[in-house]
Amino acid sequence: MPSPISINGRAIIATNSPYIIAEVSANHNGSLDRAFETIKAAKNAGVDAVKIQTYTPDTMTIDVDNEDFFIRDKNSLWKDRSLYELYGKAFTPFEWHAALFEFAKKESITLFSSPFDETAVDLLESLDAPAYKIASFELVDLPLIAYIARLKKPMLMSTGMSSMSEIADAIETAKTNGCSQIAIFHCISSYPAPLAESNLRAIKLLQQEFDVEVGLSDHTLGPIASIVSTSLGATVIEKHFTLARADGGVDSAFSIEPNEMAALVQDVSAAHASLGGDGSFRSNAEGGNKNFRRSLYFIADIKEGTIITNEHIKRIRPGFGLAPKFLPNVLGKKTTRDIKRGDRVTTCSFA
Repeated sequence: MPSPISINGRAIIATNSPYIIAEVSANHNGSLDRAFETIKAAKNAGVDAVKIQTYTPDTMTIDVDNEDFFIRDKNSLWKDRSLYELYGKAFTPFEWHAALFEFAKKESITLFSSPFDETAVDLLESLDAPAYKIASFELVDLPLIAYIARLKKPMLMSTGMSSMSEIADAIETAKTNGCSQIAIFHCISSYPAPLAESNLRAIKLLQQEFDVEVGLSDHTLGPIASIVSTSLGATVIEKHFTLARADGGVDSAFSIEPNEMAALVQDVSAAHASLGGDGSFRSNAEGGNKNFRRSLYFIADIKEGTIITNEHIKRIRPGFGLAPKFLPNVLGKKTTRDIKRGDRVTTCSFA
């Protein structure tokens, strides 16, 4: 059994509806006021937590005119941008963080972040961040994972692009450095991720391979992957969130809007409820209808001591008599009392 995880008193376990995180990322579009509005909109949509990202261009990369530092993938949303330019447009300034955490506290919504280096961790720790998220691209940064793990707070790690051995290394690093509350996200690091390539069965594989909670960091368009992941046992779901895709922004194209997030929260909760919680095969909702299954009834008036034949009984609704499977046990037996048409066949009816 995975070790229990709790963030600000909310347990992340299979018996609870998945813990849903609204990822703001760069969707503040460079405005602190928009960041405030986004946090409030996420809270109103019913999420469990809001997540930001903590880095600067200089903690992510360097500003050089070197082909290695440019994005040339023709399918990328950020084609032909330099890494430094991209992060300079997308980052959440360090000087905003205190105000963001204070605002989230006032709104009674959990806020935490993905730090991308030790200076970011130090900033977040000074603000009493309740948990830490490791982005897929940083899963191979074992020194960073070790640094965070020593804080002994819940750690959530995305696994996009990583091999099973790399995931194992990250989990082992976290555990050996003191972190016992660990969850990993199945993640396809494509922006957006094609729904047909979501590989959601990998959630089961990760559950079997690693003794930690498993969730989904969902970069697909729409709610389907998140809902399906719930049926596969995901206990935490992360989804990029924006006030309005039409406003643009680095991550807006694969983010969902407030009304969509509210619907996702409801649908995921309903999907989880549909799984059942106690392992029962049947539902209590069926109980009354058992009375309308077929059973054995007498269909003729007969005297005590009569040999019972097929002319005397029938398999009909309702279901208060003996089950149809007992018909061979009844035929050929003598009635023990006078029988009226419509009487149930019971074990007391024959001998």
